[in-house]
Amino acid sequence: MAASPSTRRRLGRPRGGVVSATDPAPHGWAPLVVLFLVGLVDRIEAALLQGTLPLIQAEWGFSDTVGGSIPTAAALASALVALPAGYLTDRYSRTRIIAIVVFCWALTTIGSGLAIGFAMFYAMRVLLASAEQVDNPAANSLLADYYPPVNRPKVYGWTRMTTYLGGIGTILAGVLGELVGWRATFVIMAIPGVIVAVACWRLAEPARGYLDSVIARGGAERDPAPAEPADTGAPEPAEPVDDTDTSAPAPPFTRQLRRIAAVPTLMLLSVGMMLLTAGLLGTAYWMTTYITRAYDVGTAVAGPLSGGSSVVGVVAGTLAGAWLGRKAHEAIRGGRVTVAAAGTVLGALALVAALTADSLALFGALLLLSSFLGALAIPCVMASVADVVGAHSRGLGFAVLNFLLTLGAALGPLAVGVASDASGSMRTAFFILTVPKLLGGVCMLLSRRTFDRDAAKVLDEARRSSG
Repeated sequence: MAASPSTRRRLGRPRGGVVSATDPAPHGWAPLVVLFLVGLVDRIEAALLQGTLPLIQAEWGFSDTVGGSIPTAAALASALVALPAGYLTDRYSRTRIIAIVVFCWALTTIGSGLAIGFAMFYAMRVLLASAEQVDNPAANSLLADYYPPVNRPKVYGWTRMTTYLGGIGTILAGVLGELVGWRATFVIMAIPGVIVAVACWRLAEPARGYLDSVIARGGAERDPAPAEPADTGAPEPAEPVDDTDTSAPAPPFTRQLRRIAAVPTLMLLSVGMMLLTAGLLGTAYWMTTYITRAYDVGTAVAGPLSGGSSVVGVVAGTLAGAWLGRKAHEAIRGGRVTVAAAGTVLGALALVAALTADSLALFGALLLLSSFLGALAIPCVMASVADVVGAHSRGLGFAVLNFLLTLGAALGPLAVGVASDASGSMRTAFFILTVPKLLGGVCMLLSRRTFDRDAAKVLDEARRSSG
């Protein structure tokens, strides 16, 4: 059915109301811009605490241990809501989920600034982390219905890049905190969230799997885009499904979860990314401390070197990974996952080389190289997950990935701290943490054996469902 005049005005409606298998962006680039801003607001609001923590401690006088427990509690809360978030994504309007969640971020950020005591502030930060996890499966599922496989590395690369741009929030919070106080800072920084929530509400909801079915049929003809589903607030209808059909409407949750767990490429890539994340974030968390100890410099030198190499390396690596992944996908079997595996392994080896460097300049160059190489995997893995999970289960597929990523992010810094205390050397702890990164690369490489089969299965099922 052709789009109605009212829906045609929504952001992300296909140009002319039609979709083609050869169009690299049938819904335009507005959805990518909006979802990039969602990720950016997410990370900025989460990072406000880092820039204002000294001011908050000065007001309430809590210990470093208590202050350090806030991100730990937030990570645990995120893990708890990961799978339910996937369940909601596969059954309700994803654009509405994201809009409501982003608005809730703004409310919790305002609540943080208006907190009458530390317990309320603590609860607001944990609630924010829980809400942040809800939008991830929805955004990732939407991207796969907005953009074809040829452009998925690019769009996933841009949206995942925001994970490493939280430093913007830290900088803004530090400056505003000194000027207007930490409470006003939180209230002011809620404004971007409200604006982005409105933009999300105006996003068109693409039909689940329709783009996959158009690509599966092939050809250059332009197919009329389905009308948006009615926004009733009720779950989308669940028709009887075959357990092996990952493109069919979402079945009961437990059956759907078993089916997701039976996709070998998804599980191998998810475990590989968990191990890579543990290595990347574990070393990043402690890198400033390591540099001050190993090279006898202050934080004024160590902080910018550590943070700068991480941000620049990851952003550049993500963009390069999107380009390399697309080229490799066109050239060799399992090309994207091969790029991901190679980047992960080479990044771990570059870190080993950095840890043996005598000069700080050489260490910094190798650290930047390690971050760059490791980040090559990010867009390649995200795009590959979208390719091997059917449209009606992508929310839960990405929720499984996010759950394991959260575990890696929580365990990495702790593993370094424990290993450092046990060995008496943070360098030794960093050497130990290269092992999971190498194992992560092996998992990604193993997924090369199953990727093409799993991706072809999704397209075959999309073709059958459209026939």
